[in-house]
Amino acid sequence: MSYRLSLLDKSPIAYGESASHALHRTLQLAQQAEAWGYHRFWLAEHHNTDRLASPSPELLIAWIIGQTQHIRVGSGGVMLQHYSPYKVAENFNLLASLAPGRIDLGVGKAPGGLPLSTRALQQGIHQDEKGSFAEQLSLLDSWLDVPPVGDEEILRATPQPPRPANRFLLGASEQSARLAAELGWQLVFAAHHNGDPLLMEQVLNSYRHYSNGKQALVAVQV
Repeated sequence: MSYRLSLLDKSPIAYGESASHALHRTLQLAQQAEAWGYHRFWLAEHHNTDRLASPSPELLIAWIIGQTQHIRVGSGGVMLQHYSPYKVAENFNLLASLAPGRIDLGVGKAPGGLPLSTRALQQGIHQDEKGSFAEQLSLLDSWLDVPPVGDEEILRATPQPPRPANRFLLGASEQSARLAAELGWQLVFAAHHNGDPLLMEQVLNSYRHYSNGKQALVAVQV
C-alpha cells in the first residue's frame, strides 16, 4: 500500500529568534517539501503565543503560493468559530483564483488559543446569530460554490475560482466524521492531538460508512 505524504507547519519560533526568522523558515520548508515531492503543505492557526508565528494561515498561504510552483497549500485549519463563514469563503475563493487547483481549505472546531484571545477574536460578534458549528460549516460550504449571475440579487462569495479549494474538516470524533461525510468534505483525523488507536479506528470506520467508502487523512506528530 502506498501513501501520499504532506506537511503541516506551525511556524515555531526558536529561542532567541524573531517571528520573521520563523516565517522565512516556514517558506523554506514549503519550498523544500515541494522539491522532495510532498503532496500538500498546510499552515496552522494559533493565537496569543510567543512560541508560534502563524495566527493567520490565509496570509501565509498567499505568500507561499507566490514562491512555489505546484505543491498544494492550505490551512490546517481555519478556526471557524471566530469568523464569518462568508468571509472565509471569500478568502479561499480568492486564493483559489490566484492559484487554481492548488488551494486546500481545512477547517477546525478548536479555538486555536486560550480564552483571552478567543474573547478578543469574537468581540462584537453575536454568538446567538452564528448558530452551531455544523450550521456555520454548512453556510461556508454553500458560499464556496458561487452560483452564476441571474435575475435575482443574491449573496455570492466572489470571485468565482476556476477550481474551488478542496475542503477538509479537522476532527477526532464520530460527530466530525458524520458531519464531514454529510457535506461531502474530506475528514482529517487529528491523531497528533488524540492518538487513541481504538478511537481512530471508530472514527475512520464511521467516516468510511457515512461517505460511502471515502478515505480520510490522518495527521500524526513528527
